[in-house]
Amino acid sequence: MTTAPRSPSRDRAAGAWPAAPVLVLGAGPVGQTTALLLARWGVPTIVLDRRPERDMVGSKAICQQRDVLDVWESVGAGRRIAAEGVTWTTARTFHRDRELFAVEFADPGRSAFPPFVNISQTRTEEILDECIAAEPLVDLRWGHRVVHVEQDGSGVVARLDDGRELRGSYLVVCAGARSDELRALLGVSFDGHSFDDRFLICDIRADLPGWASERRFFFDPEWNPGRQVLIHPCPDSTFRIDWQVPADYDLDAEVASGALDARIRQIVGDRDYEIVWKSVYRFHSRVVDRMRCGRILVAGDAAHLVSPFGARGLNSGVGDAENAAWKIAYVGHGWAPEELLESYHHERHAAAVENIAVTTATMDFLVPPDEARARHRAEVLARAASDAEARARVDSGRLSEPFWYVDSPLTTIDARRPFGGRPPRGQVPPAGPGVLLPDAPVVVAGTNADGRARALARDGFLLLTGARVDRAAATRAAAAVPGPVRVLALHEIDPEGTFTATLAARPDEVWVVRPDAHVAAVLAGPTTEEIIAALHRAAAHPGTREESHDGVLQASR
Repeated sequence: MTTAPRSPSRDRAAGAWPAAPVLVLGAGPVGQTTALLLARWGVPTIVLDRRPERDMVGSKAICQQRDVLDVWESVGAGRRIAAEGVTWTTARTFHRDRELFAVEFADPGRSAFPPFVNISQTRTEEILDECIAAEPLVDLRWGHRVVHVEQDGSGVVARLDDGRELRGSYLVVCAGARSDELRALLGVSFDGHSFDDRFLICDIRADLPGWASERRFFFDPEWNPGRQVLIHPCPDSTFRIDWQVPADYDLDAEVASGALDARIRQIVGDRDYEIVWKSVYRFHSRVVDRMRCGRILVAGDAAHLVSPFGARGLNSGVGDAENAAWKIAYVGHGWAPEELLESYHHERHAAAVENIAVTTATMDFLVPPDEARARHRAEVLARAASDAEARARVDSGRLSEPFWYVDSPLTTIDARRPFGGRPPRGQVPPAGPGVLLPDAPVVVAGTNADGRARALARDGFLLLTGARVDRAAATRAAAAVPGPVRVLALHEIDPEGTFTATLAARPDEVWVVRPDAHVAAVLAGPTTEEIIAALHRAAAHPGTREESHDGVLQASR
């Protein structure tokens, strides 16, 4: 059994939660993560899944990004998933038989995890199930189909198909792509479109020397002319291969004729191989118009669907889970007003729209929707072998990265650290307001931080103070706001200066970090009132900030 790390915030919240638990619909990775994260805050949950039991079939979402592993580590699963998975650090892109470029992924600090780990979704779910089994605040129930939901000012009622009703304080819908009935009950749209081309997935167990630590993407290879192939390494000498195939592709016919064997042998050659799993899927690009409906939040594939190129589906769903969990906990414990839940929609809907834009651009390059863009793609690929400018325009999928909350109503803008926009592939923006805190080793006696900066942040709000900051002002601010707030001096927790240099932090600054490890504010020489104002803004307390006539945000007195 794996026991999730205890947190000071959980201990402080013990016994303080309202009688009704939070209901979570769906026991996939997003629902599992939501429940486990809520448990860290002392919040009980009931997780309902319509299936009779977990179906351990196929690799499904295999590519787990560094920052998602970090979230899972906060509930006791990240290092186990990373240890069992296959680590890869390079993404190679080919046109026919020529390599165009390779992308290696930056580490803004000294992360505990590699950029990406490949492991089957089914195994990830098993590990998270083991964490749930050791967590008394999570009640996982199979074979419970929700057919109706209602809410009032104090909670949510879910009616099951057998007529029983369950009452919860809040509801998080993580029931996956096939949540049409639930979306209809909530009155949310699910606009977007579906792509005609299909993709054939095969998990192949074979010995392919030199391929075990690289993701390989092929445009127009001779063994799939006019279309694409993507190859990912997985544990146990298994490789996930995705072929783009025509809309009328028939897998059963290809198996019967022997064409599937021929297709696979064009990649693996004469080596022995075993098909572990095979499937054909059609993918979609859709997002709900509302991710918050009162006390009900919609997350993961129930809220957004994107093409698989870039691994932005499951990874983004875990981002939804963490955002939802700390905000529900803060509102339910009375540390923040109800308005904080609206910021869940603002932030995670913007993240979903960003993912739609990124993956749609990829699909327009992979499957050009018109003749003009088909010509453009052909020209770019032809030039890319020798032209750096053309290589930059080749889109084989911008791989998953955190969404940066630079435009969030919870973020205090810092004119000294303007957001420079989306960085090049494989890079991250400089640390600053709205950006996920870089991880690095720290030294803090008597905590459960395990020597990591982000582990400190996930126990509540965190104030990191420079050497020339009035420490008493920060301490007074921490005592003046509800909920857990920790004040730490950067020069004390970072004696070697690695973390401070990664932040590019100045001695007169206070860094305000949210419970999901995103930077909420960077304040220069602040007063107690200015720190309180930034903390209040980050928790959506009303009337704490106002805009002056010259457009500069100032603290309200």
